[in-house]
Amino acid sequence: MHPISNVEFMLLQMIAECRQTSGYEIKKLVDRRGYREWANIGTTSIYGGLKKLSDKGWIAPEESDGKSGKGPMPTRFSLTEAGMAKLKKEILDSLSSTRERDNRFDLGLAALPFIGKDEAVAALRQRLDFLRGASNRAKQKYESQGGVRLPLNVRALFLHPISLIESETAFVDRLIQELSEETGDDGQNH
Repeated sequence: MHPISNVEFMLLQMIAECRQTSGYEIKKLVDRRGYREWANIGTTSIYGGLKKLSDKGWIAPEESDGKSGKGPMPTRFSLTEAGMAKLKKEILDSLSSTRERDNRFDLGLAALPFIGKDEAVAALRQRLDFLRGASNRAKQKYESQGGVRLPLNVRALFLHPISLIESETAFVDRLIQELSEETGDDGQNH
């Protein structure tokens, strides 16, 4: 089986959802659902992904003789049987196996002894600001898209990252607390 990128996985999902769609319509859906915030999906990756999926035989262009404005109709794609089988396999794999974490933060944690505790606390406080901003943006986008009225699969796309951010925020809060106690802000326990 071919390996599949996150962009290709997302494209298969969107084409399955829309039954038949164009690159432009997918781009609008990516923007509306906030995929750009967390999935690193740009316009070029959408069109590149569509070409790869087509080359692998997982999607097929729908023939169209109509015109749109001055130019030809945009190419619309639908899933092939092989594409639907691949999508189902990827969904099951992604739900059953754990996602890799971003190890960059962990590398920073491992290197804590190489910086002063005050520097570490200051950096972690910046991280808290960053996390709170990301959480607020995700919650605003969730509400603006319909919040609890959204279908479960779309709600989950918002609620999962929000819960991960909240968990990370709690972790960083505790870490700051422990570092502060270790530095002995009261001047006692160094």
